[in-house]
Amino acid sequence: MKTLATGILICTATFLFAQMPKEEVDTKAKNILDEVAAKTKTYTSIKTEFTSVMEKQETNVKSKVTETQSGTLQLKGTKYKLEFKGQTIFCDSKTQWTYIKESNEVQINNAPDPKATDNPNPVNIFTLYEKGYKYKYEKEDIVNGVKVDIVNLYPLDAAKKAYHTIRLTIDREKKQIISVKVLNKNGTSNTITVKNFTPNSEMPDTMFSFNKADYKGIDVVDLRDN
Repeated sequence: MKTLATGILICTATFLFAQMPKEEVDTKAKNILDEVAAKTKTYTSIKTEFTSVMEKQETNVKSKVTETQSGTLQLKGTKYKLEFKGQTIFCDSKTQWTYIKESNEVQINNAPDPKATDNPNPVNIFTLYEKGYKYKYEKEDIVNGVKVDIVNLYPLDAAKKAYHTIRLTIDREKKQIISVKVLNKNGTSNTITVKNFTPNSEMPDTMFSFNKADYKGIDVVDLRDN
């Protein structure tokens, strides 16, 4: 899960604005995020295919080292299934299972708190700015022929975060986030770009639970607090 939180989305991206003094509210950014929020809240489920790119500036070298991965996320309320980088993460809203294919191991944790919106995770990736952030409208642009708006999020509790900025690129017509770029304090960045976005797909609840019987000889590691 930490891989997703720091690599994806620090990722894959509805939003209400953070609680801030009136004079700090960026009205244009707020209006754009509110439109995205209104659109996203109409979906019963979301399926996305995405790419995740990590960039690192090498010391004393002008070029950057990049690492690219692809994955899929299927989201239904607080339930999700994430396939990424040799792992499949299942979450039924109470329990999270991380299946690691290479070692044939599953790690069991408690599900992330769906109300904890101050850090990226699959549940809040499309509602991230609801709490814990200031935001600023940066500019309009054209990406692959699509008109977009770019909005930056800045964590209010910046000293406790490994990143300083989350940059959202939003399709102006569709009111959808098409990329999330996390700029880390150590000079690296992680960008999730949505390649395919399908709302309102049929998703049975059983797909969000891990079935041990489907994985012969699997090693089970329970990391939940007793």
